[in-house]
Amino acid sequence: MNTFVQQQWESSVLPSLSELVGIPAVSPAFDADWEANGHLDAVVEHVRGWTAARGITGADIEVVRLPGRSPLLLVDVPATEGASAETALLYGHLDKQPPVGGWSEGLGPWTPVVRDGRLYGRGAVDDGYSGYAAITAIEALRSHGGAHPRCVLLLETGEESGSPDLPAYLEHLGERLGRVGLVVCLDSGGGDYDRLWLTTSLRGMVQLNVTVRVLDAGQHSGAASGLVPDSFRIARQLLDRLEDSATGEIRLPELNVRVPENRVAEARAGVEAAPGLVRESVELPEGMRMISDDEAELALHNWWRPTLTVIGADGLPHPSEAGNVLRPHTTLDLSFRLPPTADPQRALDAVRTALETDIPYGASVEFGHAEAGQGFNAPDTAEWLNDALDAAGTEVFGNDWRTMGLGGSIPFMGLLHDNYPDAQFVVTGALGPGSNAHVPDESLHLDYAAKVTSAVAYVLDAHARR
Repeated sequence: MNTFVQQQWESSVLPSLSELVGIPAVSPAFDADWEANGHLDAVVEHVRGWTAARGITGADIEVVRLPGRSPLLLVDVPATEGASAETALLYGHLDKQPPVGGWSEGLGPWTPVVRDGRLYGRGAVDDGYSGYAAITAIEALRSHGGAHPRCVLLLETGEESGSPDLPAYLEHLGERLGRVGLVVCLDSGGGDYDRLWLTTSLRGMVQLNVTVRVLDAGQHSGAASGLVPDSFRIARQLLDRLEDSATGEIRLPELNVRVPENRVAEARAGVEAAPGLVRESVELPEGMRMISDDEAELALHNWWRPTLTVIGADGLPHPSEAGNVLRPHTTLDLSFRLPPTADPQRALDAVRTALETDIPYGASVEFGHAEAGQGFNAPDTAEWLNDALDAAGTEVFGNDWRTMGLGGSIPFMGLLHDNYPDAQFVVTGALGPGSNAHVPDESLHLDYAAKVTSAVAYVLDAHARR
């Protein structure tokens, strides 16, 4: 079966995926005229056509469109005879990040290039390959006497915009999806290309725009300073209520949780299996060091502990235009990453309360845009799934599989977990070192993508036979 998968990747998947790279299907958040431009429709039609050409017996292939929302491709493949009655829901997305500049010579966002075993181009690894991997896994099982449950592949076109349309589609398709017992998400990755990695947790997030105002208009600093407090100084005081600036620890209890012991053990096992998994994930300038020398602690800081990042500011002129003025206000965009099990709405409410209570000097605090996104903590792995992953690790990768958390957020994973609380989750994918998702020189490691495809087949077969 593994040889079949490799051959399909070379003969069928790679040519079609290369053509997909050439479609500038930028996510709606980055293309206000996406509907008129038609690139999202084009990428959906491209994958629909390839899937239809596979000739999978009984497959129902449909482009689902809700008014005012980006399209979704649904592929519904009936179970093999005698398989589990539950549905396996497979997820990926076809929308892309913007192209950005700075690609290396000979490479470009919409120009597919195969070099040194990688396919370069925007959307190759994030996440254009996912639908091909899912369909090829099903084909491999059917051609080699394997089994699979009913498989429903959902490929959305708004993930890079935060999946705003996915809840509506899940509600619309709820009855049709049936009883979901397995969710396979192919929009993640791992710490190396030597083994299969599963993502077991994702942090949640809270974002809040806050303005501290001390004057209606700016005043000459020689006249007003010493009389009126600087708005930035007040902002610093308010931030100190949220974060210990010496350690980076978040002070509010609503943003903290106790890290589960199994996740602590996973962090230690992950960095032991792949030294540098966390430490080498960010390139530092000379002389700069990370917040800890213990790589397992770094993993827990990034995967499970809350952090605050100031991601934007206003009310501050460019230094070349700054005069001696006591500015009327300072505006900051605050981004919190939350532990996977923290309640994002409670966290947002706690941040608001801390910032607007007993404000120094009677200054005013105004709130702008606010956002709260749910984290994800995978359920314990069932015995049948653990056995399937063991087999895939040994027979496909030649190494034990490992788990890891991710410091980022994929809000729809929490949504899927809420919708299907009894399902098993396999959150994996082909992202790995050098993939460069969201930045120049994005690429897909082709051999690893084929191995992930085979691993998905192992999981589907085990779910069907359990």
